[in-house]
Amino acid sequence: MEYVKLGCTGLDVSRLCLGCMTYGGPGRGNHAWTLDEETSRPLIRRALDLGINFFDTANVYSDGSSEEFVGRVLKEHGQRDAIVLATKVHGRMHAGPNGMGLSRKAILSEIDYSLRRLGTDYVDLYQIHRWDPRTPIEETMQALHDVIKAGKVRYIGASSMYAWQFAKAQHVAERNGWTRFVSMQNHYNLLYREEEREMMPLCQDSGIAVIPWSPLARGRLTRAWNEQTERMQTDEFGKTLYVVPEADRRVVDAVAAIAAARGVPKAQVALAWMLGKSYVTAPIVGASKAQHLDDAVAALLLSLTPEEDRVLEDHYVPHAVSGHS
Repeated sequence: MEYVKLGCTGLDVSRLCLGCMTYGGPGRGNHAWTLDEETSRPLIRRALDLGINFFDTANVYSDGSSEEFVGRVLKEHGQRDAIVLATKVHGRMHAGPNGMGLSRKAILSEIDYSLRRLGTDYVDLYQIHRWDPRTPIEETMQALHDVIKAGKVRYIGASSMYAWQFAKAQHVAERNGWTRFVSMQNHYNLLYREEEREMMPLCQDSGIAVIPWSPLARGRLTRAWNEQTERMQTDEFGKTLYVVPEADRRVVDAVAAIAAARGVPKAQVALAWMLGKSYVTAPIVGASKAQHLDDAVAALLLSLTPEEDRVLEDHYVPHAVSGHS
């Protein structure tokens, strides 16, 4: 396993982050395809065995059961100080007018709930899951600064939003002497590259760690174009992300052609392309099978040629911005 700094911090993270949305009580929340705890355990342990020290979940994943599963497994099989544990806040966790969002009330309550579910005294990286247009960004940034000062969080990060929103949040924090975001978890893969226009250059210029979600486009880059899975059929959010079928199919075909020529799985090619981008710190990979983890680690050793990169990128067409809500 390779390790890199998380942006401009002194924190060392594995070059791959295990995304834990796959793990959580089946039928809880809106993720019908998640794995129960017994099935999740060996996959999380396998990630540890492969040297992955970076784990990402969220309070909203399967109504909090993802945090519960991940917290128990990591406590039993890992050393807390050797693990970089990330979670997120924003999504709806209970009914009522204050059941979601990034108000001071929500942040100060939800960090405590997350810590209890995770079974830990602190979170290494606490991220706002989305932008909250209903709450002044000053209120959000001050509340995040306060949870750091309380010792409950080590670093803060953000997730999918417009570049101007991220820049505004950083400016507000800097102007008031509050903690700034150190990472951006954004939607990025071979089928969705709109982040290259503004967010990636902003992060690279500012020394912000980039930890993309859905690097394999929810598996679309790993299988035949017409192949369906249970997740594709039931993931309502995922259905909103990839809606340029003809252009996207050509990209998937290009991945398949290079994978066949190299004699490797398509997942390795798609991840190797992303790992070759200097602005990417650690893709967040999901794993419902041990092979998914093995392919991700193998991608660290796969270097694509400039010509292969060109072939993969040439078929891309502009997409509508997606993943911000």
